[in-house]
Amino acid sequence: MAARPVSRMLQRVLRSGLRSCSSGAPVTQHRPGEPLQTAAEELSRRRQFLREHAAPFSAFLTDSFGRQHSYLRISLTEKCNLRCQYCMPEEGVPLTPKADLLTTEEILTLARLFVREGIDKIRLTGGEPLIRPDVVDIVARLHQLEGLRTIGITTNGINLARLLPQLQKAGLSAINISLDTLVPAKFEFIVRRKGFHKVMEGIHKAIELGYSPVKVNCVVMRGLNEDELLDFVALTEGLPLDVRFIEYMPFDGNRWNFKKMVSYKEMLDTLRQQWPELEKLPEEESSTAKAFKIPGFRGQLSFITSMSEHFCGTCNRLRITADGNLKVCLFGNSEVSLRDHLRAGASEEELRRVIGAAVGRKKRQHAEFLLLLQDSPPAIPSIFSQDPFRVQGIRHRVSFSNQKATLWEGGWFPRTPLLAQWRLRSSCPQRHYSSHLDSDANPKCLSAVAQAPATPSGPLPTADQLTHVDREGRAAMVDVGGKPDTERVAVASAVVLLGSTAFKLVQENQLKKGDALAVAQLAGVQAAKLTSQLIPLCHHVALSHVQVWLELDATRHAVGIRASCQARGPTGVEMEALTAAAVAALTVYDMCKAVSRDIVLGEIKLLSKTGGQRGDFQRT
Repeated sequence: MAARPVSRMLQRVLRSGLRSCSSGAPVTQHRPGEPLQTAAEELSRRRQFLREHAAPFSAFLTDSFGRQHSYLRISLTEKCNLRCQYCMPEEGVPLTPKADLLTTEEILTLARLFVREGIDKIRLTGGEPLIRPDVVDIVARLHQLEGLRTIGITTNGINLARLLPQLQKAGLSAINISLDTLVPAKFEFIVRRKGFHKVMEGIHKAIELGYSPVKVNCVVMRGLNEDELLDFVALTEGLPLDVRFIEYMPFDGNRWNFKKMVSYKEMLDTLRQQWPELEKLPEEESSTAKAFKIPGFRGQLSFITSMSEHFCGTCNRLRITADGNLKVCLFGNSEVSLRDHLRAGASEEELRRVIGAAVGRKKRQHAEFLLLLQDSPPAIPSIFSQDPFRVQGIRHRVSFSNQKATLWEGGWFPRTPLLAQWRLRSSCPQRHYSSHLDSDANPKCLSAVAQAPATPSGPLPTADQLTHVDREGRAAMVDVGGKPDTERVAVASAVVLLGSTAFKLVQENQLKKGDALAVAQLAGVQAAKLTSQLIPLCHHVALSHVQVWLELDATRHAVGIRASCQARGPTGVEMEALTAAAVAALTVYDMCKAVSRDIVLGEIKLLSKTGGQRGDFQRT
């Protein structure tokens, strides 16, 4: 796991001072060398000033259940430069004509009205707010509003490193960065675009400029990134991050399925197995997050429990869409157009009445899908919750070895590493993609159960009859209830014969579909976890570790694939390893089929297995 080496690397390169972010109160900029106690006292003084000079809260922002709405989210644009799978379809969404979107002056007019009536926090959202050309100017003008304590922004981070110094000078005081994986190839799969290292650079820049905490939003989806929970949390050991795990929520176009949702309690159970000392922090009033901290860690983690434990009772949020509609609930369909009233010449008093009426109609609890969720069957248990050894699950990362080094020629590999501890030790013209951990990674990040190589012991003893057939010849699943739990490891392989043309494109990473080795590696890991859903009579196995290697063989114009699976349980993991190798091979074919149909998949075989009553096996 790269998380802890990552933390140490950033600590060496960052020299962050405390940031002074003003919301109208007098500010004294913290200077290098100044004692931190002085800066803390300054922040306390500013907060006291704002409390004493806060505007009286307006009744029209209080709903029929007594909830006072002091937090306004303003969408600056419908456009986004990513296509996250949980957010929108790959083809994007129909965009509102520019003439129907709020102008900068209309945004500021509405913001001024809301702040005057009691809003003290504004968050700029999108789409992606940082693709709006005048975003810095908007922040600067919001910063001038008396009584506004916090100006935040939620961004995918692609443009953050470039714009953040200007935004900080303009008055930006809080940052939320969306990041759902620490694996570059998986990032590209989730968001359907490149840009992982730009997001990493944005986080780097935010820490460097003194933002603390830097909030990192991670939408957790079963079968996609729930195996990275521990990696994300480990980042908080040495970095001032607030990693916020968000339950997967339904939106138009994301094909939501409750089976994909990993609940807050399931995530918490996973983390407590690794860090039993995890302690809950006091919740702030109207907070949507349940915050936790590991003693001794610099940062913290939080859970946004929109699905399993909604926070409607303390909701203090209102939203203005890019086309000027006021939404009193993120999940509600009810909207009122403030834009139309503005353009019709409505006075401030008339706007207050319109807003007050909308707030007054706000329901006690959001969208009916929560009720449906309560009646849904439970989600599939996480592999972590079943693991008594507190292993950290599957790790995905690029690794390099002295024996098989890699030359990344396609431009995907960064020349200057940021938050990832990549190593390039040779210039051998061979590409190699692996989910294997570097040998010099922190031992605390490794699986709690050491993985021993398979021990040759001759041919595997065979049974005198097929185990998946009953006495009457019908298919049947083997009962493993009485078998003891043992350590199980299996390694399988496959070969894809590409031909010279496809091989060259893969070697140079020039395929139009993208990096074939990276995508195939990810597919193999995913397939191993889904084996029981693909092979009818296979038992579900809680895998503790998966590795997939892909290597180019120039002499055969081939891709060699090797997959290793590990688990502790009553049944073996041969099928998981074979499935991983086979699906990785199929993925290579799919990535290359536009170039050549004369591609051969073969040599799918078990190389070794350990554990179980029938002994070990090693192919000679």
